[in-house]
Amino acid sequence: MRWIYLSPHLDDAALSAGGWIHDQTRAGNPVEIWTVMCGCPPAADLSPFAQVLHLSWGIASAEEVVRSRRLEEERAAKILGAQTQCLDFLDCIYRRNERGEWLYSGIFVDPHPDEADLPARIAQTVSARLKPDDELVCQLGVGRHVDHLLVRRAAELLGRPLHYVADIPYLFNAPEHLPPHTAGMKEKIQMVSEAGLRSWVEAVAQYESQLSSLFPSLEQMREQIRQYYSENNGIRFWTIV
Repeated sequence: MRWIYLSPHLDDAALSAGGWIHDQTRAGNPVEIWTVMCGCPPAADLSPFAQVLHLSWGIASAEEVVRSRRLEEERAAKILGAQTQCLDFLDCIYRRNERGEWLYSGIFVDPHPDEADLPARIAQTVSARLKPDDELVCQLGVGRHVDHLLVRRAAELLGRPLHYVADIPYLFNAPEHLPPHTAGMKEKIQMVSEAGLRSWVEAVAQYESQLSSLFPSLEQMREQIRQYYSENNGIRFWTIV
């Protein structure tokens, strides 16, 4: 039995569940992180929004961004003991509609109507790679990052039992989003070892290009994850009753 983490981006699984992934793999359970939005866009101009983000990351080209982030993911996954797979869907900052118009100038927005078929296309790609006894974990969509919402919709189209995990750091920034995203669900705490906590923090630290966008500082990242861990003695998960 594999545990498959459906990660919208090249960091989300480690951010949200790194400590539990570490403990799962150390217990002999195979874990794979399948990142959905990590394709490389065509070598063309970037939207103004993407240009701003690239400037903040200190990386000019989309190709270099994807390459660098995949390397960060490999380092983090190695620390956690997980395997990785990359799907070829584009991050929202690179996506256009059929008319060539940029779809997103922000990330905390509802999915664009022009992408109504995207969850089904993602689900089809994921389904083709799944085995009957795989256990699936997906993000709740706390914080309303558009890609997280789309991947959750795709996961729910698979028609299989799902384990949901809260999106970190968005849970820290918008805790009021949690209740509506978990309405009617059953919560479970997965206890995490001290070694799991250390690996969790170490894994997240590998995402050097993203940390300044996610946390005020490296030390704040460590403190927030440790606080979340100490408040729950592990990581919170939800299932549909």
